[in-house]
Amino acid sequence: METCSKQKKIIQMFDDIAPTYDKANHILSMGIDISWRKKACDKTYEFIAAKEVGLIIDVACGTGDMIGFWRKRAKKKEINIKRVLGVDPSLKMLNAAKKKFSDTDFVEAQAVNLPLPNACADILSISYGIRNVIERQKAFKEFARVVKKGGFVVILEFTKDDKKGVLHFLKQFYLHKILPLLGALISKNYEAYKYLPDSINGFLTASTLQDELKEAGFKTEYVKSFSFDISTLLIAKKC
Repeated sequence: METCSKQKKIIQMFDDIAPTYDKANHILSMGIDISWRKKACDKTYEFIAAKEVGLIIDVACGTGDMIGFWRKRAKKKEINIKRVLGVDPSLKMLNAAKKKFSDTDFVEAQAVNLPLPNACADILSISYGIRNVIERQKAFKEFARVVKKGGFVVILEFTKDDKKGVLHFLKQFYLHKILPLLGALISKNYEAYKYLPDSINGFLTASTLQDELKEAGFKTEYVKSFSFDISTLLIAKKC
């Protein structure tokens, strides 16, 4: 019951900030997240090594940013995507995504319970969303169910950083002091942007995340940290 209550609270928080979500994201990341997303798509397409992809599922798709990158990078590489599906538990986020991508299918659902058949996806991505899933191991097992053998899970996330030093201090100062204030100015919701750094500190390191994926049946093929370990890209193959 407590787990369900926590998850509902997080979903409600994203409903509340949906109208200003895109604007806040790009300002708070200073646009650098664009290069991270491009790298995730390009590297995954290298691993797929095919000119046609049947289905890409973007879980916790929010307002659809990653969907746009999957499509643009595929077009640049002359890769045909038959279908892209966006999944998110926040109805307001999905409504914003639908306005941006009218040619894309969207489903309101949580990561732990995807209304999809077994072994249907070539790629499943989740960008800055797995940190918000309370029952993470259950979600990974669900990912393993819907991804084809030989398919890929692609995770972009703010992983926990156990390092020390000046850069670590500066990063923590920005996350805990500056970011919540800027987020509050843009969204009028201080609690939502205070939650962000708190959730990062309470999350996993990149190596622990790999261990959990392995337990769910995935083999990590690629790991890359960006911008002083603020963000981590992890690509894992379904065994």
